[in-house]
Amino acid sequence: MKYGCIGEHLSHSFSREIHNLLADYPYEIREVAREELDGFMENADFLGINVTIPYKELVIPHLHSIDEAAERIGAVNTIVKREGKLYGYNTDFYGMTMLLAHAGVTVKDKTVAILGTGGTSKTASAVCRALGAREILTVSRRAREGVIDYEGLKAIGGELEVIINTTPVGMYPHQYESPVDIADFPRLSGVIDAIYNPLRSELVSAAKRKGIPAEGGLYMLVAQAVRASEIFLGREYPEGVLEDVYSRILAAKENIVLVGMPASGKSTVGALLAEMLGRELTDTDALIVEAAGEEITEIFKTRGEAEFRDMETEAVRHAATATARVIATGGGAILRDANVEALKQNGRLFFLDRPVEKLIPTDTRPLASDIDAIRQRYSERYSRYLAVCDERIDCDRAAEAVAEIIGEKYR
Repeated sequence: MKYGCIGEHLSHSFSREIHNLLADYPYEIREVAREELDGFMENADFLGINVTIPYKELVIPHLHSIDEAAERIGAVNTIVKREGKLYGYNTDFYGMTMLLAHAGVTVKDKTVAILGTGGTSKTASAVCRALGAREILTVSRRAREGVIDYEGLKAIGGELEVIINTTPVGMYPHQYESPVDIADFPRLSGVIDAIYNPLRSELVSAAKRKGIPAEGGLYMLVAQAVRASEIFLGREYPEGVLEDVYSRILAAKENIVLVGMPASGKSTVGALLAEMLGRELTDTDALIVEAAGEEITEIFKTRGEAEFRDMETEAVRHAATATARVIATGGGAILRDANVEALKQNGRLFFLDRPVEKLIPTDTRPLASDIDAIRQRYSERYSRYLAVCDERIDCDRAAEAVAEIIGEKYR
């Protein structure tokens, strides 16, 4: 390959798409097993590569030289070949620095806990030192010299101000896990997670629910890729390229989630959006029917609403794990916090707000089968829709116009 990324597990990497937006060169994602790494590096059949978990330290002995940042950190994530020799760089330092700034998280004069001890942890430590952190704690499952364990971290909870997670805990497919409980740290003023799949990890989501500035690792991924591409090509990109590529990658990966009352047009608008944007449509009610083998009205009759809501939560969690989808939800899906939290990990929630007098009752909607039931549901849920959505869309217009409004935001 000419350019690319190597690592152990890369099936959900975004790197190819990012580099394809930056420049016109072939970029390949290649999984390399540990026993194959030495041979791959000795052969060096590439012009430039990025290196990710778990090889950021293991590639160093194969390099002719490394830059000052990589040497100070002890980890390399970018390698370029010049005249047959390999040169290593650490563009993660730049990426982490830019991510902190983008998230509005300051570490100067603060106590920072960095979760994990790998290459990204070392980068985060170096960035925090450079930015003037008062104290930097490295955290791992086992305590040792210079490293505390999670029980030790919990013991100092009231002193901790910033958390930076560099572990894979919370990464897809275990996206509902978190390395720590935010509630244990009452003075937190910022949370950063290097994970970018899901776009907002459970750790980041928990912090945001408490109003704490927090962000996942997508911005860092894009920033380090911009700097790596500059090294590959020996050029500098103009100002604004980072923000442009980040916005485009986020829009391409983020799910469009439609919430709203029964009969508000979620399925119709969702189908139009999916066709317009070339995305797959997932209807959570359809997932429930498929799993149950019977229609929703029958589920309500034979199993009751409580069991239906449990089935709905399973369907929502399944749908929410994907990226780049249009997801149409049932009218009551937002009633459970767990559903909203799952949908927000990879999605942006649009409330399709259709006037109550234009919501048409049907026999297929057990809790909205007549006008009185619809008015009751509308009264009960309206404030909830407003509270959980990222954006309200006025649906007193044709479905095509609604789809166009939402689609324009993603073009």
